[in-house]
Amino acid sequence: MKSAVLAFSNLAVHENMIKIQPRHLINLKNVGFNLLSTRNLHYVQGQSPEPKIREYFYYIDHEGMLFLDDARMKNFTSCFKEKAFLKFFFSRLRLNKTQRYLSDFPYISLCGRERNFIRCDDTPLVFTEQLKKTDGGEEVLGYAHAGPVLTLPFEPHKLYMDPKNGRVYHPATPQVGGIGLVRSKLAIELSQHFEFPAGDASPTHFKWHGERLKLENDWVTGTQRFPMSEECQ
Repeated sequence: MKSAVLAFSNLAVHENMIKIQPRHLINLKNVGFNLLSTRNLHYVQGQSPEPKIREYFYYIDHEGMLFLDDARMKNFTSCFKEKAFLKFFFSRLRLNKTQRYLSDFPYISLCGRERNFIRCDDTPLVFTEQLKKTDGGEEVLGYAHAGPVLTLPFEPHKLYMDPKNGRVYHPATPQVGGIGLVRSKLAIELSQHFEFPAGDASPTHFKWHGERLKLENDWVTGTQRFPMSEECQ
């Protein structure tokens, strides 16, 4: 465990990605470039609010890419890509129940003496690819751009298209709220198999491997999401 913690720390505080300095941020709910909130948020990457405790702050976009929250440029070149780090980080991701930064960072990934606070455009777990069947014959969805390292069983009959924003969701682990966004590229591929009744904005069936599956969306009711994007609320 100690070596794992050290590996996590080395990745998290890479000198080219984190500078220990105060950040006075504006809490944005991103819809294009519109400013929706001007409530100030203050933190210091790597701050130590109590002895032997360090705190870091991250952001996950709607494509499932993980960034330092205060990174000026958020694109593929600046996101975290190391699969070992992603597995370590996301396997510990859960709802924030620490009461620290709860209104701004509703998720957390705990690693020993490190608290990694997380906020996201929509959901912290974003399904990024559909993978081939595993040795056990099970189809899976990969998330967080980690390939086969991070997966959940694919439940095609539980795909849900939100009629308000058109985004597609799939069940996720209870620790992160029970729901995960399907990234746009994968959602477009899967949407070809949806069956829409005339005049209805929401699909009722999903055609998969020659079967016509009735969509079951009751599971969405008991899920939790804390998106920054207003269109997802």
